[in-house]
Amino acid sequence: MYQKTTLGNGLRLLTAPMPHTHSVSICIFIGVGSRYETEPQAGASHFIEHLCFRGTSRRASSREISEAIEGVGGIINAGTDKELTVYWCKVAQPHFPLALDVLADILLHSRFEPADIESERQIIIEEINMGRDSPSQLVNMLIDELLWPSHPLGRDIAGSKQSVAALTREMILDYMARQYLPSNAVVSIAGAINHREAAAAVEQTLSGWAEREPRPGYSAYEELKFPPVRIERKDTEQAHLCLALTGLPLLHPRRFALDLLNVILGEGMSSRLFSEIRDRLGLAYSIHSYAEHYLDTGAVTIYAGVEPKNLRVAIKAVLEQLSQLKETVPEAEIAKAKELAKGRLLLRMEDSRTVAGWMGGQEVLTDRILNVDQVVAIIDAITAEELKMIAQELLVSGQLRLAVVGPVADDEPLEELLKV
Repeated sequence: MYQKTTLGNGLRLLTAPMPHTHSVSICIFIGVGSRYETEPQAGASHFIEHLCFRGTSRRASSREISEAIEGVGGIINAGTDKELTVYWCKVAQPHFPLALDVLADILLHSRFEPADIESERQIIIEEINMGRDSPSQLVNMLIDELLWPSHPLGRDIAGSKQSVAALTREMILDYMARQYLPSNAVVSIAGAINHREAAAAVEQTLSGWAEREPRPGYSAYEELKFPPVRIERKDTEQAHLCLALTGLPLLHPRRFALDLLNVILGEGMSSRLFSEIRDRLGLAYSIHSYAEHYLDTGAVTIYAGVEPKNLRVAIKAVLEQLSQLKETVPEAEIAKAKELAKGRLLLRMEDSRTVAGWMGGQEVLTDRILNVDQVVAIIDAITAEELKMIAQELLVSGQLRLAVVGPVADDEPLEELLKV
């Protein structure tokens, strides 16, 4: 159960008491990510997240910020995604006021000193370089470009080296002023705390966060023609591949059925992909699938790393598993997948940070929160016929995209394989 309060400035507060814990986790979600950026702004959301840890008027350096939390045994961090940014802190219960104060300080009073901006710019460029040097990360970037061509969703969240190099202090501050608004934010708190105590602390700390003009919206995704294959040649030991299809948006009524289909396909060591591609055929060490849901689109993606000479064989074997999903899934396999999905959800919810993230992420993206019991009931109600219908609807040859990074010829005829 959770409680909700909306402050006078539009900031939403959610709390979930977990009296059996010794910790309190605070997540402050901002409803902005890389998809809200124009081409010249690419990487701004991620850049701001980094810069908020560089120093404030009260804590002059990143070390002072980290020491304030680590000095009491806590953890502080942040993350940027395509549609949201989160700043979070987890501490022992007596240090809740300190954690809230530090998070509020970095959000509202970061200095954005020119010297810090230049230093962080180089760090982010190195982060981009590191991603491009990692074949497994690079192939995931390439598949996004195929899934959402010529759209912010298809860009790297960090931006490019060129766009990050071109971001000025004025551009960064203007972007932040338009997006970091209390009406576009959610404070989500879970752990050994009650709602009244949390509300009083948040009111005292964040009620001065001023609302401004309405923020710009995001660029809606419209389906475009796309090249089905993208190959980037690299001298690596493995060929890294991502095979993807268009999925479902976050609020689609059958999104949980697609998630369950993904569990059957490629989540865990008893999934079809792991059992067939790794255990039986011995073609890969790492293979899995994942489903992504955004506000107006989504995707299902399979990743594998294989020996280059086995690339075509592996692709055919993966496609065969996709094709088999369009047949009726046995009830015993569905029951196993449901228990896996429910069990992992329940295990995650023992952690206060996960509970805070569960509430806050849903609220900032959808303005509604499904509790765990509701999600469990939805999963239990999914039928074999529903899984078959959604597989037949989404797993179609014309929607397949393939990205490969490795020692593969640019003209390797892989497109001819893309049939399910």
